[in-house]
This record gives sequence, C-alpha cells and structure tokens, in this order.
Amino acid sequence: MGIVVIGAAFMDIKGFPKDLYISDGRNAGWVEFVCGGVARNVAEDIANVELRPTYLGIVDDTPMGASIVQKLKNHKVNCDYVLTRPDGMGTWLAVFDHNGDVAGSISKRPNMMPLLDLLNEKGDEIFAAADAVVMEVDLDKALVKKVLELSRKHGKKRYALVSNMSLAAERRDFIKHFDCFICNQQEAGMFFCEDYAGKPQEEMIEILSNRVMQAQIPAMVVTLGGRGAVYADMQGARGWCPAIDVQVKDTTGAGDAFCAGVSIGLTYGKALGEAVQIGTRLAASVIISNENVCARFLPKELGLDIEVDA
Repeated sequence: MGIVVIGAAFMDIKGFPKDLYISDGRNAGWVEFVCGGVARNVAEDIANVELRPTYLGIVDDTPMGASIVQKLKNHKVNCDYVLTRPDGMGTWLAVFDHNGDVAGSISKRPNMMPLLDLLNEKGDEIFAAADAVVMEVDLDKALVKKVLELSRKHGKKRYALVSNMSLAAERRDFIKHFDCFICNQQEAGMFFCEDYAGKPQEEMIEILSNRVMQAQIPAMVVTLGGRGAVYADMQGARGWCPAIDVQVKDTTGAGDAFCAGVSIGLTYGKALGEAVQIGTRLAASVIISNENVCARFLPKELGLDIEVDA
C-alpha cells in the first residue's frame, strides 16, 4: 500500500500580477485553479517519486471534487479510501506578488470528521498494509488519537505535517508520539512560543536540538525558506541542509514537497540528514515551476534502492 497520507484536499485559487504588484491597488494579471491541500499535495509528491501512496481524504460531490480524485489516480495514488461529501473540501484563495511570494491569502477549512468513521471501519485494513503514515496534525483531536492508536497497533512509523499551526499548537501533547515533526521557521516559533525571525541557521540548530530534547520530540525538521532547513533528534543527530540555488517562479507547494521527501527518506531507511536532503531536492523542483507538486523522479535518483513498476 505504500505510505498512507491523511489530510484535507483543497482547491487553490491563485492570482498572479503581470507587472509589479501593488498591495493597495488593482493589479492586472491572471487567475488559476489548482488542486491543493497539504496532504493531497504530499500524496501526489510521493507518487511523483514513482512510489504508490494511499490518500485518505474527502472531496466535494462536484466536478472539482471529481477532478481532484482523477488527478491523484492519474499519478497512481490509491484513492480507494477517499470519501465524497457535500462541501467536503477546502478552498485556499491567494494573491502572489511579482517575486512569486504570497502577498495575502484566506482559506476555508473542511469538516474532516467523516474520516473517523472510515478509520473505525477500515483502519486495521489500511494500517496493516501501510509502509508508514503521514498526517496533518492539525486535524480534529479524535482523528489524531485514532491514527496514533492504529499506527501503534500495527507498528508503523508516523510523521506529522501542519497546515495551520494555530490549531497544531493545540495538539502539542500529540507531537511527541510522532517519529518526526516537520514545519517552517515561523511555525516552529509559534509551536515553542518563541521568536525565531531572522535567526541564522547555526543558532537555529542549537535551539532546535535543545527544544526536541526538552519537549521529548523524537525528531524535528524546520525549513528556513531560501536558507535551507535545520534538523535535530533525541539521539543527538543535528545539522543544516542548504537550499538548492534555483530561479523562483512560485513557492506554493514547496514545503509540501519537502515534507514528502523527508517522509519518503525516513520511511525507506535514510538517516534524518539524508532524508532532509531528499526533501530539499523535491522542494527545489517545485519552485522552478508554477506547479504545486514536485517533478517526476525515480527512487534511485534520490539514493533510494527501491524497484518500481513500469
């Protein structure tokens, strides 16, 4: 079954200016509708490494919902456990500036609780066949508890992602039960109630190493935007992986691809630092395009000794 990815599907509405973006004025440009959502993106990113993930999520009973499922299936994502419900997915509206960065955004989150019934009914079937589990930790607490229960029962590694740190911070007691927690520098500051803005990577390595020990978090990776990512675990591994210098077109989805790469590496035998390198490479392939997901890779290109189906 591969890696199981659990979380919300979104339809992203993205606006781009033709020229210099004016924050308090009208901007001529174009608008795109793109399949999105952290977990949905991660599932497609994993599939783009020619692995065969399973996605647990919810879509609308609309042509847009059907298009999200079809796109995942086209990338060979197992969608057998995707539910269809009225108003079942989220919407993310974002405006980008001329540098490709988000100038402003707003999102509508969907109700994910129908997944709890699915996990109660078919959770053993799903988790027994899984290689590992990746989950948005800011989902409803009952869902997080159920995923932790099933992953423990079946002895599966579990990795925590975040789409809304304000909600994820309310799940602090759950994070120490995940094998690795992945977030960005701002989110890490919110999680630890500290200000990390502008701190250099050398200082962030030290801070992160201390915090994972104090909070009893098995491993944690924090992205620093264009400066790469730092990582640390409770066994003393720590370090920094620089970003790959590429021309930025659109940063949307780069963090999701990074999370997918780290999760892939850790699932299939790589050390934490090596997994972060895989995540960095996948993220770089996202920001050089207008796509939300990474380019297609073969596992061996990323140092993974995995045979894949043709």
